[in-house]
Amino acid sequence: MHHSTGILAAATGFQLPLQVLQSGRGYYIGTMNDEGPVSRESEEYFRTHDKASKALQGGTWTQRQWA
Repeated sequence: MHHSTGILAAATGFQLPLQVLQSGRGYYIGTMNDEGPVSRESEEYFRTHDKASKALQGGTWTQRQWA
């Protein structure tokens, strides 16, 4: 089951919406606040923003677990 807010972000005290973000490894589903990225929620990295966005909208991504 996928949520609309970041589970890993919530574990650190933040209630932030999921969104598509970009790093050097590609696009991923994560959260950010005014200071920058807070959590990478998806196991996957996606090659394009569009693919990451479709995965987020369709729920076809894998939630990372707290390490």
